[in-house]
Amino acid sequence: MENRNNILWIIIRKMRIPLLVIIITFAISILGMVLIPGQDNNGNVYYMNFLDAVYFVTYMASTIGFGEIPYEFTYAQRMWVLFSIFITVIGWFYAIGALVTLIQDKNLISQVNLAKFQRKIKELKEPFIIILGYNHITKDLINKLSISNKRIVVIDKEEAKIEELELENFIPEVYALTADVNSPDTLRLAGIKKRNCKGVVTLFDNDFKNTKIALLAKLLNDRINVIVKSTTKEQSEHLKNLHIKTVIDPFTIISSRFYLALTSPSLWLLEMMFFGHELKLEKFEYMPKGKYVICGYGRMGKAIAQALTRAKLEYTYIDLKSSEYKKNKKSAIFGDSSDFRDLVKAGVKEAVAIVAATKDDLINLTIILTAKKINPNIYTIARENTIEDITIFKSAKVDRLYVLENLISEYVHKVIHLPLAYYFINEIHKQTEEWGEKILAEIKEKVQFHKPEVFQIRVSKNETYALYNYLKEDKERKIVLGQILRDLRDYKKRARICVLMVKNRKGEITFMPDDNYEVKVSDTFLMAATKEAKEDFELAVNNYNEFYYILTGKEPKYGIFKYLSKGEE
Repeated sequence: MENRNNILWIIIRKMRIPLLVIIITFAISILGMVLIPGQDNNGNVYYMNFLDAVYFVTYMASTIGFGEIPYEFTYAQRMWVLFSIFITVIGWFYAIGALVTLIQDKNLISQVNLAKFQRKIKELKEPFIIILGYNHITKDLINKLSISNKRIVVIDKEEAKIEELELENFIPEVYALTADVNSPDTLRLAGIKKRNCKGVVTLFDNDFKNTKIALLAKLLNDRINVIVKSTTKEQSEHLKNLHIKTVIDPFTIISSRFYLALTSPSLWLLEMMFFGHELKLEKFEYMPKGKYVICGYGRMGKAIAQALTRAKLEYTYIDLKSSEYKKNKKSAIFGDSSDFRDLVKAGVKEAVAIVAATKDDLINLTIILTAKKINPNIYTIARENTIEDITIFKSAKVDRLYVLENLISEYVHKVIHLPLAYYFINEIHKQTEEWGEKILAEIKEKVQFHKPEVFQIRVSKNETYALYNYLKEDKERKIVLGQILRDLRDYKKRARICVLMVKNRKGEITFMPDDNYEVKVSDTFLMAATKEAKEDFELAVNNYNEFYYILTGKEPKYGIFKYLSKGEE
């Protein structure tokens, strides 16, 4: 209501003078036409009535021109008409100009867009996520979430970024608004208090800004999941003390993942499976053991150093700050004679690997190329700061690449789309290599495919209709995993699915449940399967006929078997 009042007030404020000008010019013209005497067809004196005067001045002022009414004008009337034409047409032009200016008024456009946005949020009934800020990371995240039809609301203070977002034409539509993300009112407008708001994502580079927004979001709606980017260990601990559940620290992720790659390849492979990696290591993915050289000792460099220290491997580092380097050299080109000497001094000749970890992608790339000139057999690891530069680094044939923006968007996507996968990944970092080898062996045995799809499904009316009704209509009924993990083409065969974990309605977690696990309503399963097995399983637990087949091995005579038809009714 307040927004509508704002729109009305802007229109009145901008158009009141033009409207007054039109009213005054029309009033003068009409008054003259009424007062100036004319002649009828018989030569008698005639005074135009008010209605005829209004009618005539209206089409005269708009330059339509229907002619003289009700009789031909006298010269006095025609002189007045000439005067009236000039003042009314000028008044119209002034009003039209003011109207065009009003349509282009930024305040009015902003209020109209706000009214449209508020209407869309009010009508939004599906679960949705609020993303604050539109950049490379959130764009990549929106692309990932759009594939699974997630509803998204985006807020950014820069109008150009919102316009860029709207040009992307995401499906389903992403609701976007230009506003201050630090304002509680903005978060309220975005629908943070709505029951179907499931989370707020803040991934700015400024830790203080992220913390402020996270705190505001928690105060406005304590039940939603706030996903926050942090870049230091101290900041992450502070956010957890504020009861922020999901803190994404890309440098901690890199350190942990790098450590697994060095010491526990099975655990590393298991984690990478959730991000589309095949269940086998390529030759170039095996991490060499020996001395490492780190170029750039900021947050990324220190994260790698921490992993090397945990793995008990030797390393040296060059504390290369990209901003100072470019300032001193007046260039971003790494690789001249002094740089060459610095790399040799750091031990690149005898090192097994080099890490380029500065904030500048061009410097990182030239570090790698220079190191290869000194030591052609050296293993190369690089930090890539933006997703846009990925093709350049691939062309340089870097052995291991850490794309910060992609890393963050992938982890946030897992938190939103597959929360159990995020939980499983955290468990991986607590386990031993033996545990990882056992899990990998079980996945390979059951799925029989090197690149399984990971998905999550909950025993509910919406996601497993047939299974849900089967369990709900008779509480004494029991069903175990082995009964529903059957092949739709031959129920005697096991489907190519591996159940990674299950979370029950009490929040209790079971990793790698066996086929004797009793399935109950509200259980949520995390599974790895072939694409075909995934589609068949989703069909089987939702379709009565298919569900009957995997339980009994028989085709139902009437399409719906008796003990389930009651549930449908």
